[in-house]
Amino acid sequence: MGDSAEAITLSVVTTEPVSRQERKQRTRQALLDAALDLVAERGFSGLSLREVAKQAGIVPTAFYRHFASMDELGVALVEESMRTLRTMIRSARTRPSAYNDMIRSSVRILREHVRAHEDHFHFLTRERYGGTGPVRQAIGFELKLFVSELAVDLARFDFLRDWSTEDLHLLADLIVTTMLTTVLELLETPSRDDEIVRTAERRLRLIFLGVPNWRSVP
Repeated sequence: MGDSAEAITLSVVTTEPVSRQERKQRTRQALLDAALDLVAERGFSGLSLREVAKQAGIVPTAFYRHFASMDELGVALVEESMRTLRTMIRSARTRPSAYNDMIRSSVRILREHVRAHEDHFHFLTRERYGGTGPVRQAIGFELKLFVSELAVDLARFDFLRDWSTEDLHLLADLIVTTMLTTVLELLETPSRDDEIVRTAERRLRLIFLGVPNWRSVP
């Protein structure tokens, strides 16, 4: 009886109609995943539309139903790579009660996210300086957005409310730069996670040590 019920359930699941929009989204994601798999072997600029389409299991002409060009696919891959990270880091900053807690949570979330999505971070770090123009620009835009969001969150701390917008952005940029350094170290030396995390926390605490003594110029 149990086997029959399971078979019926599986039958229902597998025969449930998939909408055209769902099929389109699945194919789009398959192209993104295919590009990410291939880019692990060489730079994004070295990929061809045909091989990405072949890896995704579609004919080359179908590629254009989802992306106008390989550059557009690369930009979408950048957005996908950064979106989840920004969301996860933001969750560590929802309660501005103590910056030490924020530092500890943010660094640990960063490590977990890098380890769970190493292909994404290899792609971002490689293409940040060596990628095609549109992909480099997309990475730069996402990092600026990251800095802007962090600056807004920092303004919620009582001791930073008198800071100018410019100085909040400078502090946020220092923090993001430190986090990018941490990402590179995690990718290059995967056997030293604990040491890298401790060093990252110390760097951020050193940055915050100067905060009480800084006065924004009107």
